[in-house]
Amino acid sequence: MLPESELVPYGSSGLPTGPWLVFAPHPDDETFGLGGSLVLASQQNLETHVVFVTDGALGGKTDQASLVSRRKAEAEKASAALGVSQTYFFGEPDRGLAVCNRLINKVSELICAVRPSSIFIPTPLEYHPDHRATSEIVWQAVQAMADFQGDVYGYEVSNLAPINLLIDTSAVAEQKYKVIKIYASQLTENKYMALVKAIDTARTFSLPFECKAAEGFFRFSDTSRTLEDQVLESLRLFFRDV
Repeated sequence: MLPESELVPYGSSGLPTGPWLVFAPHPDDETFGLGGSLVLASQQNLETHVVFVTDGALGGKTDQASLVSRRKAEAEKASAALGVSQTYFFGEPDRGLAVCNRLINKVSELICAVRPSSIFIPTPLEYHPDHRATSEIVWQAVQAMADFQGDVYGYEVSNLAPINLLIDTSAVAEQKYKVIKIYASQLTENKYMALVKAIDTARTFSLPFECKAAEGFFRFSDTSRTLEDQVLESLRLFFRDV
């Protein structure tokens, strides 16, 4: 069987090149998944753009209109704290996100406007259907663009997935966790703080002992192939004989 070093990086990497375009299915996913990396990007004067795809209306027990307004306000405050250059709110229905030409075209238009070097999508192995739908929508938008020359990265929000890039976020971890507290409407819905810290800690497994937090990413190698095909190929490595 392949050694661990063939399955997970044993060193951290520098930040992907900017500008960045991050797609967050809900307000909070950008902070939970790559908040540390966004802070580092801001410190290095990289231009960062975050798209909140759904309105987050089902992420609480209060009436939906009030919750949507509150979550948008939290997202704006969190984005400012992370140093995000610009935010976009698509306002799609929470848990109603569908892969369709309308959204694929909308994403394509935004990519053309921002001209990112690095696009970030939730890993397609996320549990939440909106997360997986977001990944597929963006992927198909990239595939439809013959002139896109950048890279696409998968990021982790609620569960671990195959990765091929690690960013050491130890120096900004506490800053990330302070930003998470801005999403007060969500912290009573689940153990999100503990979950994020657990994933950040788990991603230090293959890094030096003094590393306290890291964020994992999967850099997709070929946007001409389907997202499913590339994910399945990454999983097959775990069964490959030497």
